[in-house]
Amino acid sequence: MIKLASLSKHFGGTVVLDGVDLTIEKGEIVVIIGPSGTGKSTLLRCINFLEQPTSGTMTVGGLTLDVNRATRKDILAVRQQTAFVFQNYALFANKTGLQNIAERLLVVDKWPKEKAYQRAREILDQIGLADKADAYPASMSGGQQQRIGIGRAMAANAEAILFDEPTSSLDPEWVEEVLGLMKKLASERQTMIVVTHEMAFARDVADRVIFIDGGRIVEQGPPSQIFHSPKDPRTKDFLKKILTTNPV
Repeated sequence: MIKLASLSKHFGGTVVLDGVDLTIEKGEIVVIIGPSGTGKSTLLRCINFLEQPTSGTMTVGGLTLDVNRATRKDILAVRQQTAFVFQNYALFANKTGLQNIAERLLVVDKWPKEKAYQRAREILDQIGLADKADAYPASMSGGQQQRIGIGRAMAANAEAILFDEPTSSLDPEWVEEVLGLMKKLASERQTMIVVTHEMAFARDVADRVIFIDGGRIVEQGPPSQIFHSPKDPRTKDFLKKILTTNPV
């Protein structure tokens, strides 16, 4: 589904991603963990070309490209197969819940308005927010806004959804409703790559957990291995610190 080979990203003289090799299978739920500032979110953003990778190759679906030679057409093709859920919701403040979900269908996919709105209403029902069709983001809780953001990603009908710390901006009371929706998507075998500090979610939902440090994949494996029998000292040290406050 997604294959990265020697993917790197530099910001000036700072190496944020250092030759990442990674394969994601169709229907796989992969959770990425690691200290702040080690390239987790940058990795997601590079997959979707929200950040331009510095070097490497990428395969998404049937498209393989050298990231340095990717054309606008290539990038559009990648984005049509990978939807992005932002940590700060990134909703259009001047559009209703219905309009936020339908926007991609209208602008990118060129669906007729009636068809796009019908699909958006179906998604609102699926995410439990049918009553927010005519509500604007300012009148919604953080959890509701993030569920609309996930609904927008669902509308893209993408092969993979990339979640960038989707609960990090939420008050604790809203975290579970967002994680519940993500668990529902996972149960439907939607391909998902999730950057998160929610260790219990990773334990319960992930097929594979990847630990990143210093812009490199240090260790990866099933949740049972990573959380209970990590091999690398850096993984052990990170988990010892984070599981004190966020146990699995």
